[in-house]
This record gives sequence, structure tokens and C-alpha cells, in this order.
Amino acid sequence: MPESLKDKVFWITGAGTGIGQAAAVALAQNGANVVLSGRRIDALQKTADLVTSSGGCASLEVLDVSDSLSIHAVVDRIVERHGRLDTLVNNAGTNITERHWSKVTPEKWNEVIDIDLNGAFYCASAVLPVMRKQKDGLIINVSSWAGRFYTHLTGPAYSAAKHGMMAMNASINMEECINGIRACAICPGEVWTPIMDRRPDQLGDDVKAKMLKPEDVGEAIVFVARLPKTVCINEMIISPTWNRGYIADLTPGT
Repeated sequence: MPESLKDKVFWITGAGTGIGQAAAVALAQNGANVVLSGRRIDALQKTADLVTSSGGCASLEVLDVSDSLSIHAVVDRIVERHGRLDTLVNNAGTNITERHWSKVTPEKWNEVIDIDLNGAFYCASAVLPVMRKQKDGLIINVSSWAGRFYTHLTGPAYSAAKHGMMAMNASINMEECINGIRACAICPGEVWTPIMDRRPDQLGDDVKAKMLKPEDVGEAIVFVARLPKTVCINEMIISPTWNRGYIADLTPGT
């Protein structure tokens, strides 16, 4: 029997667009209180408006997840406001256009690692003391197909960050299961989100239409969140049925 999300507190990073926005709306529609974090107040407000129009409740915490000190302050405010923190959706992420070895610079490498891996670590480490005290908590790490499989498409920095996230996710389950805490790494294949605009290749509308939608991953997040606390989905891989990686393998000369 799925658990109710009514009045549970979810903190979602990268909530201004894409997967984070879709997850916020879907969780709120299921009764959750959502706390939205991201770097741009205008984007967060758009997500909050969508949540409110669907009958949900949202609060905003502007945040750069590469700033570890600010993260702890946000967690303190969430607990002060709500009295608890049930789930972290570690979704903030970025990639760069100049992503391959012939072009990537140390500065651009650090830009990706600081958000995609370090930021996820900072957020997880900040919520763990709260969850230990509760003897209950869920961390959903939005990883990637590129965190589960090796792929040229995403570039070395993003691939390294997402593989690191997978190891981090597993270590949370190893060490924190005794405290009633579980972690799930969701690994989407290609999702049509604003981050796609940073890709060096330009894709046609016919290709975009076959990708996952942010709402698809949002529903996967709701599914994981509604499982009983005695259940841990360690990893979930979700991809488009029309998978470009598979199609390339089937097409001679590509």
C-alpha cells in the first residue's frame, strides 16, 4: 500500500526548471509540503506558482549548492519552519558546452563538479543529522544514465560527477540504513530539459519529442517517495523507449 505524502516535507534543489520543477508539482499534488531551492528567484517563483495553482504549498530558499555554509542555514530554516525534513531531492545539476577533452578547461571541469557532485554531498551531509534524529529519512539523488553507464555524449566532467554520485548514494545506504535512512539514485536517460541547450549538438524537434519529459522523472520520484520506509530502491534506471544510444548501435556507420 503506497504511503501518504500528506504534510511530509520535501526539499528539492534545482527546483526552478526541468526535473526539479516537475517533481515539485507532482509531490505537491500528492499532499507534500515542498521547499524549493535554486539560484534564480524568478525561476523558483514560477515553480511555486505552478505548485500553488495545483493546490499545493511551497516555500522558497534561494541557494547555490556549491556554497556549503549556506546549505546548512537553509536546512536550519526548514526544520525551524516545519519541525522536520522527510526527503531531500538532490536534483541541482549543470553541464557545459565545451565538455570534451579537446576543449574542457580546469575551470569548466570544476564548474560541473562543484554543482553536480560537491553540491549533492553538501546537501546530503546537511540533512543527515536531522534524519538521524528522526530515525527516518529519504534522499533521492537525481543521477543520470551517464552515472550508470559510460557514454561519450555527456563529457568527462559530468560523467565523473554522476558516477561519483552513484558511489555516494550507495555509501549512504551502507552507513545510514541502521538509522532508518535510505537513498535512491534515479538514473534518467535523455530528458528534454533546459540543460539540453548547453549541448554542443543541435537536436531536431522530432528527436526531442522521443525523449523523456521532466514529468516522467517527476512521477518516478513520487513513486519512490510513496514506498514504505522499510523499502529501499537503491537505483532506478529510466530511459526513453526510443533510446538514441541503442539506435546508434543498431545503425551501421554511426
